[in-house]
Amino acid sequence: MIDAAIPAAPYVGYKGLPPLAGVCSMEDALVRGLTVDESVSRLKRFHYALKRLHGIFTPRLTAEPIYELKTAFSRHAYLAAESVAALRKRVGEMREPPLGLDEVPHPALEIFFDEILCSALAEELILGLYAHAIPALAQSLERYVADTNPLADAPSVRVVRIARFELEEIERYGEQAIACLVPDRAKFAEWEQFLDSCLAAAGGLDGTSPASDDVPDRTHSATPYQYDPVPRRDERFVDPYNGGVDPEAFLYDQRFSPRDKTVMMYYKRLREIDVPEMMASIIHQTPDQPWGYYLDMTRQLWDEARHSMMGEVGFASLGLDWSKIPVNFTWSLNLNTQLDPAERHAVLFFIEQSLMPKTGKRYEWEVAKLSGDPLSAVFQDFDWADEVLHAAIGRNWYVKDFRDLQASLDYGEKCWNQVMIRFGEYREQGLTQHANWWPEIYRQACATWQVEPDPQALDFKASYEEVDDLKGHLGVGAKIAAE
Repeated sequence: MIDAAIPAAPYVGYKGLPPLAGVCSMEDALVRGLTVDESVSRLKRFHYALKRLHGIFTPRLTAEPIYELKTAFSRHAYLAAESVAALRKRVGEMREPPLGLDEVPHPALEIFFDEILCSALAEELILGLYAHAIPALAQSLERYVADTNPLADAPSVRVVRIARFELEEIERYGEQAIACLVPDRAKFAEWEQFLDSCLAAAGGLDGTSPASDDVPDRTHSATPYQYDPVPRRDERFVDPYNGGVDPEAFLYDQRFSPRDKTVMMYYKRLREIDVPEMMASIIHQTPDQPWGYYLDMTRQLWDEARHSMMGEVGFASLGLDWSKIPVNFTWSLNLNTQLDPAERHAVLFFIEQSLMPKTGKRYEWEVAKLSGDPLSAVFQDFDWADEVLHAAIGRNWYVKDFRDLQASLDYGEKCWNQVMIRFGEYREQGLTQHANWWPEIYRQACATWQVEPDPQALDFKASYEEVDDLKGHLGVGAKIAAE
């Protein structure tokens, strides 16, 4: 609707300067746009959708076997969390106390997201997220910018545009994921039609179409979602119970060169995929926290996935195939299945604090700088910065519940000591033989460097099985660092 006549000639500012601070043209500003109530109604739906997406990406990543999807879900959960925070802030600026942000906009919209969360097949999950939820949200965000007054509602437009910009990345990834993982999409036509019917009954994701009281019956979500705490890995992750090599012992051994230690640090980074697998359980199973908690914790989850990918890139830089190396998953497996969420958070914080002394993350960065590998130096530099942030996140959201910092650390150590990771038993159960994979990968790295292997480094044999009481994640080196 146009409330005023559009000028016959373009409206310009003084000496041709753009009018209206460059926000929009005079012609665009003359369009009436949405009212505050109409704006808030749509923004609340965007908030609901993004919060639900965060609540799907996060819990589903633990049991998702495909590494690329684990890391993508980590990323997409974080982007959703950031937009949720921005939308909560904006709605709070628009005469909306109480905000009502936890209310379900329409029962059919709730069913739509519940069905995706509870989807039984990987293909259904991928299609639900990337062929339906994300595109519907993207279209709704675009419609909002087109419908609202760009000057009067400039703060909302900024928030929505940022969300839409980041959603483009998710859309592109989703399109490729569908092409790679859903070769026969026709098999899921009924599932996709059901999701469309849910959105139609809800009046569309943004509620701009007529809604219906005739809500579709639940299918997958007729049984409430049950989080699966057991990490799963795809077939590239061989021998995941293997504790045959203690990389921390190698890293802190002064006999070995910084160059050789770079390979172990790339392995340590790649292995960090177990942290998102564990953190997802904390986030999902810790309800009723301020949104800042979920935002900060999801940021850390994404950082840990990013660290894992740094290791992946490091192996690629050396021409090494990481799938030939056992990437142990017993840390996330045992924490997820032996401790409750608060205890897991305690262990996480205890380990983070052990990495703060000069012999922790700073030491890894110093080794990387001396290694002659500039990529490793950059990765360790940012890894160190991230861990400082993570320690602060722990102080903000974990330590506050204790008398003081030392009490929180004592509890974390107590919880860590409860975790039973028995490498000897894994061997006895036939789950692994704890093969020493280090000599072969080290030989390959030396071939890339065009140097002869150091005999002492080649003969490295320290294993987690030999230091069973250290639980296989801190290892000898990190225990030294903590002391």
